[in-house]
Amino acid sequence: METIGKLAMKSAAAYPNKIAVKDEQRSITYKEMMDRAFALSAYFEKIGLKKGDRFAILMSNRLEHIELDVAAAISGVIKVPLNYRLHPKEHEYMLEDADVKLIIGEEQLIRSIDVVLEVLPIGEVYEKTIESCQGAHSIAEVDEDDTFAIMYTSGTTGNPKGVMLSHRNVISGALSLALACETDYDDVIGHVAPLTHGSNFLSHVAWLYGLTQVVFSKFEPEEFVLDLKRENITVIFLVPTMVNLMVQHPKFEPKNLSTLKSINMAGSAIAASKLEQALALTGPIFAQTFGQVEAPMCITMMPKRELGEHLESCGRTGPFVDVKIVDDQGAQLPAGEVGEIVCKGSLVMKGYWNNEKATNETLIDGWLQTGDLGWQSEEGYVHIVDRKKDVIISGGVNIYPREVEEVLNKHAGVKETCVIGVPDDKWGENVIAYVVPNGTKTVTTEELTQLCLDHMASFKKPKEIHLVEELPKSSYGKILKRELRNQHEGVQS
Repeated sequence: METIGKLAMKSAAAYPNKIAVKDEQRSITYKEMMDRAFALSAYFEKIGLKKGDRFAILMSNRLEHIELDVAAAISGVIKVPLNYRLHPKEHEYMLEDADVKLIIGEEQLIRSIDVVLEVLPIGEVYEKTIESCQGAHSIAEVDEDDTFAIMYTSGTTGNPKGVMLSHRNVISGALSLALACETDYDDVIGHVAPLTHGSNFLSHVAWLYGLTQVVFSKFEPEEFVLDLKRENITVIFLVPTMVNLMVQHPKFEPKNLSTLKSINMAGSAIAASKLEQALALTGPIFAQTFGQVEAPMCITMMPKRELGEHLESCGRTGPFVDVKIVDDQGAQLPAGEVGEIVCKGSLVMKGYWNNEKATNETLIDGWLQTGDLGWQSEEGYVHIVDRKKDVIISGGVNIYPREVEEVLNKHAGVKETCVIGVPDDKWGENVIAYVVPNGTKTVTTEELTQLCLDHMASFKKPKEIHLVEELPKSSYGKILKRELRNQHEGVQS
């Protein structure tokens, strides 16, 4: 398999004058992008960075993300993308853990971090640095199994772990996404989700075809759909939160999505009822994928044409991974039985940076323990039940929060929900639901309780239902159940 750098160079050779990437400020051609990437690689060498050293990227969505990917790929210097929405203390932990030698980013963000290392601020200094190194074309000996990036997990259960992704891992993800999104040579890729995370995996699809990428700095539902049409975006990555905000917006007009061919939807689960509503408005444009940073994007894939018939499934096994469902002892379970989803293949990470213990616990005989519970149908469709750590045990019986959430989301006045388990002296845990109304219809706790009784066993219904204006979320749009539990305990105490 090729490396990211080689693929980018091939695209540049084939389409030197085509726009490679643009944001709200400017655009650069493939030739310009490669010249700038080579200059950045020369700068790395000039300040003493060698293959395998780490540099961090700390900025909001902007054009530089893309050219820095290419610079990392051709130099062999490992990139460490930092989510700019995180707290400076979180950044400091990641920088120290990865032993980063250089940080490139927005000056105001870097200034808040208390670490001593080489800094290259975006803007005038960055541009002058590139200009001073123009003309260099040195390329490191980079192999497909070399580490391309160290991407940190969200750290919802402790300190974040640095996931080591090789060129092989990232290209396997890109090839999978290209198939899932039915990409071709005429597509234009859009980015509005953070380029430090899921959207970055889609960006590497561009090197397979020589595509133009358009980077948006923020997501405002009403303006966003107009941006898509104006820039002729055909393929984009969105998390379910964005999809819900977009289609539930009172001024949403499906016709403004007329240029879109595929929305790669991933990052967290979406309620089947909300997905059905979205499909009714937009038509079959959603290509759903399930993955983790440890196996980017495509452990399973659901093509657009099949999604409407399998709303509660995340698809079948992707092309660069094997999948099975196992019990607590690691034995494979038959179709229809719930167990942990595990996977193995060229999509799966090399391991966790500087954390052998976590690597050995997560990669068992090469099989990634995803921590997600699910079952597989006879036809191979995978159904995610819940996160293993989120299962509620009440009265000795397992209750899956996602099952309760699916029922609550059937209410036309519900925007989103989150179900958690909280300690109870008698039952072990109680089911507690938090519900965000969408404002279109009145929602009462009595209606929601009756909805649960109409659709599932009585012991699964929430003991308490709280109507709230919003749910705590990570900067990637994922609901933070741990924070909600802490909030709930604070309210109760």
